[in-house]
Amino acid sequence: MRSRFIVLRLLVLVPAIFYLAALSFATGPYPVRVQRDVSIKMRDGVILRGDIFRPDADGKFPVLLERTPYRKAPWGYDIDFAQRAAARGYVVFIQDVRGRYTSDGDWYPFLHESEDGYDTIEWIALQPYSNGKVGMFGGSYVGATQMLAAIAHPPHLTGICPVVTASNYHDGWTYQGGAFEQLFNESWTSGFAPDTLAHQVERLPHSKEDLNALPLTSYPLLSLDPPGVVNVSTSSIAPYFLDWLAHPSYDDYWKRWSIEEHYGDIRVPALHIAAWYDIFLGGSLRNYVGMRSGAATEEARQGQRLLVLIGGHSGSGRRIGDIDFGAEAEKVDENDITLRWYDFLFKGVQNEFASGKRVKIFVMGINQWREEDDWPLARAKTTKYFLHSQGSANSSRGNGSLSTSAPTSETADKFLYVPAKPVPTTGGPLCCDGYYHLAPGPRDQGTVEDRDDVLVYSTPPLDHDLEVTGPVHLDLFASSAAVETDFTAKLVDVLPDGTSFNLTEGILRAQYRDSQAQAKPLRPGQIYPLSIDLWATSNVFRKGHRIRLEISSSNYPRFDRNLNTSELAATSAKWATATNTILHDTAHPSALLLPILP
Repeated sequence: MRSRFIVLRLLVLVPAIFYLAALSFATGPYPVRVQRDVSIKMRDGVILRGDIFRPDADGKFPVLLERTPYRKAPWGYDIDFAQRAAARGYVVFIQDVRGRYTSDGDWYPFLHESEDGYDTIEWIALQPYSNGKVGMFGGSYVGATQMLAAIAHPPHLTGICPVVTASNYHDGWTYQGGAFEQLFNESWTSGFAPDTLAHQVERLPHSKEDLNALPLTSYPLLSLDPPGVVNVSTSSIAPYFLDWLAHPSYDDYWKRWSIEEHYGDIRVPALHIAAWYDIFLGGSLRNYVGMRSGAATEEARQGQRLLVLIGGHSGSGRRIGDIDFGAEAEKVDENDITLRWYDFLFKGVQNEFASGKRVKIFVMGINQWREEDDWPLARAKTTKYFLHSQGSANSSRGNGSLSTSAPTSETADKFLYVPAKPVPTTGGPLCCDGYYHLAPGPRDQGTVEDRDDVLVYSTPPLDHDLEVTGPVHLDLFASSAAVETDFTAKLVDVLPDGTSFNLTEGILRAQYRDSQAQAKPLRPGQIYPLSIDLWATSNVFRKGHRIRLEISSSNYPRFDRNLNTSELAATSAKWATATNTILHDTAHPSALLLPILP
């Protein structure tokens, strides 16, 4: 009777005719042998399965492990890497994480990755073809499986290569600045739902009565007997999504698997690969900085490397969003750099990781690669660009400006934030369905800057090239007529023809102004000093361009709308309008802080 579930399963699994039991490849010094669906029992008895690619030769080899929720399919990007690496003298193990595709158990993000990662690493390290050195590779959630395994410090884990991943699964993954990452959380969760449903269906009891049902049109494709076995509600398919909404503050739910809280437990070198316009840029940079200063051993601290590409979840290649970044953007291949990292780490190859500088970044504007001693750049000078206006910075038609001169007596800027008419997300660091609904990356901000609920502050056209490389912050003095609201900030590069492209952005839910661990309502009309983290960028503003700052109270649907009430959008649909005020005078010198290179 299990045949009745094949149709559903085919929606989420590759057809069996493409799933070969074993293959041999000859793409390098070694022929490659593949073992499919290799089972490993975790400490609690749950079976996880993966595919092993290894040199078809005698001897022991270092291991590269990928643990993925995205399916260990027998084709595509990861398999190409596995075949290439195995031919080069590595054992590659690609495993479905718990509750995903071929692995048993229940899928719940982050929950089991430390223990399952530890058990998998120690199992593969003891196999007869392993030399005992295990490294990990992969990006996004696959990067999270590396970080979560590393904080458990399995003895045979010798290196990691986390790509575009987070440092804290509260701030920088599920929330940012206290605001819920709505577009990402909903689209990412929805993408997992079909396979989770398929796992539920496979557990259904089977009945002869189903087969004997007449008329045939009454055949129950998905039997609900007993009722409730298959439940397509969010609470059944994605209970973690509701848990995320139930924990908007940084509490013990999040602390248990926060990487930032456990840098001191990590004992291995790492190549951190980040990307401008990536949704996890902030976390990737924090992981490098945090492990560089706080990893468990001096060897681990000295073993940190950082590579900052362009695109990440926003795309790859020379064109990201609406900008062509030139041929240089294509010159670093993630697969190749991963192998070169492990050639250096595991085989002692004297390549760029042995002799080059610790950090390599892509500098936008001039579209060139550059090596650096460390991150942030020591020679960058934090420079305050103060906000100015005559009280009407609303839209690009207003009189808002930026300069390095401190303000004196100036009229504050006000705008009306209406949750029913939020500022639309236009480009930026998006993930997981942006190509279908909202386009990620650098996009023309003209329609956003035409709105009166967006304050716009710009420098005059620059008389020389100006490089901004490093962390970006906005120190703001603001008030609201509401008991709660958000403030958003966006750094923009304005071309001589007036076209404006976003560089980096941030948000602050005002009730988390002091700490993301505790919400404090606003007192309407009271002025508060606020700090908005815009993460970082590396961009040369060319001569004739202008530096621009946008401020508003929404960036929807990237972030959920603040309802301007004491209630959250997670549980309420009632909203109120809010008049929000930005001050910039002698007593309230609001300023954009930019790292300027001499």
